Amino acid sequence: MRLKHVSVELKKYYIRRLQCGTEISDVDRLWIIKFEFIFCVCCCFLYNIIQANMTDKPFLDILRRYEQHHILGHYHALPADKQNLFLKNHEKLDINLIFSLHKTFFHKQDLQHHLNNIKPAEIITIPETSEEKVLYEKALALGESLIRGHKVANLIVAGGQGSRLGFEGPKGTFPVTPIKKKTLFQLFSESVKAINEKYNTSMPLLIMTSNENHGDTIDYFESHKYFGLKKDTVRFFTQGMLPSITPEGDLILRDETYLFTNPDGHGGSLKALHDSGLLDELMAGGVAELFYCQVDNPLVKFADPVFMGYHTMSKAQASTKVVRRTNIDEKVGIYLSVNNKDAIAEYSDLPAEFMADLDENGDIRYWAGNTAIHAFSLTFIKDINRHGYSVPYHCAHKTVEFKDKYGLVKHTDAWKFETFVFDAIPLADKTCCMEVVREEEFSPIKNRDGLDSPDTARTAMSNLHKSWLESAGIIIPPGIQVEISPLFALSKEDLAEKIKGKELQAKADMYLA
Repeated sequence: MRLKHVSVELKKYYIRRLQCGTEISDVDRLWIIKFEFIFCVCCCFLYNIIQANMTDKPFLDILRRYEQHHILGHYHALPADKQNLFLKNHEKLDINLIFSLHKTFFHKQDLQHHLNNIKPAEIITIPETSEEKVLYEKALALGESLIRGHKVANLIVAGGQGSRLGFEGPKGTFPVTPIKKKTLFQLFSESVKAINEKYNTSMPLLIMTSNENHGDTIDYFESHKYFGLKKDTVRFFTQGMLPSITPEGDLILRDETYLFTNPDGHGGSLKALHDSGLLDELMAGGVAELFYCQVDNPLVKFADPVFMGYHTMSKAQASTKVVRRTNIDEKVGIYLSVNNKDAIAEYSDLPAEFMADLDENGDIRYWAGNTAIHAFSLTFIKDINRHGYSVPYHCAHKTVEFKDKYGLVKHTDAWKFETFVFDAIPLADKTCCMEVVREEEFSPIKNRDGLDSPDTARTAMSNLHKSWLESAGIIIPPGIQVEISPLFALSKEDLAEKIKGKELQAKADMYLA
């Protein structure tokens, strides 16, 4: 303020001189300019200090509260620009939550679900009787009316990278179809576009990304003009992140300006949808139901009208598709009833005798394998976010690599916390579960080779499309691959209608579009 006073007084002095007719020299003018410049620089400096203190104080106070002196010491040793970057990188992290979770798991480290009173759940199986087929047709009609009425949105959880497949880039950009090698994102986008055209609607397509692949995913859709979808119907939002923490309760530095963090699990999708504001936006637009899937299953039927119909007929808040386990050793989550509530239990949480249990006919008693395909009512998603996020967290132990303050690479044990989307099911008052045929709807890509790999998925796609042609009377010689674009047919019924009265011969690999 003293500089400002001097600057103002100088101006007054020279104004009086001008009024008296005294000429102001170039030196005098230079002094005025110098004082004005110094005053501006000082003001900017003070403003930045005030802003920095306002910005960093809450975050640093939290670190002090939890005695994270090693992080505070590191922060204060950074130059100002990197201090600001450090704060910006962590402004969205819920530090209080991570220490609350650490306290809970530290005092009760084995927080596995207590699976009591386990029994098979009620499941709508593949229709066989006339009554079941009538119910199926009612569900189909209801689901189609929901889609036509703009009541359904689609969500793809796509935060992962393709590194486990030996592929650089978002997993959704992995080439997957047997002939054209369309990517997962292209295949899914074409499916949604085909549904929109079939039912004269414009369903929202929501894609949950991660910090790692958010920009690349958006750039991919931009560069391909959203595969014919309306740009404003394709919405992106990012998965939440949580800091990793040592068993002793210390946060871990990944590098100069980042703490070690991890994604909060696929269960975080329902939280991120709420926190992003998209949930309220969908509800305001009249959408009532959400179709959920993960990016790694190329056989998924988007907004399946039969599934959405059963979901609505049951007045369910959370619904699930399941397939029959191939054998007692298949490592897949099981849909069952626990304490009279539908739930999905990880195979690792179930005793071996349950996984191997057979019924009186020699069939697997707990046969319902999780496909990670769900439907949720938007009001339910709103409810489980109303007072914080209600879905429980799980703790996983891992070893992480980091650099200490001397730049040396070290390793430490760490806990990471995450949520699973299927843990929302027991929170629902009403649920629904529908069996589907594995060969028609479930062939996930988890591994680079072998089981659940790109090769098995491409084979499954080709075999499914062969079966559509064969049901329409087309003979497919052995060794021929078939790929049918969703824009040509979404089902064998669509295909039969498209090729009625036409002669098709499969002499080589066949692509229909």
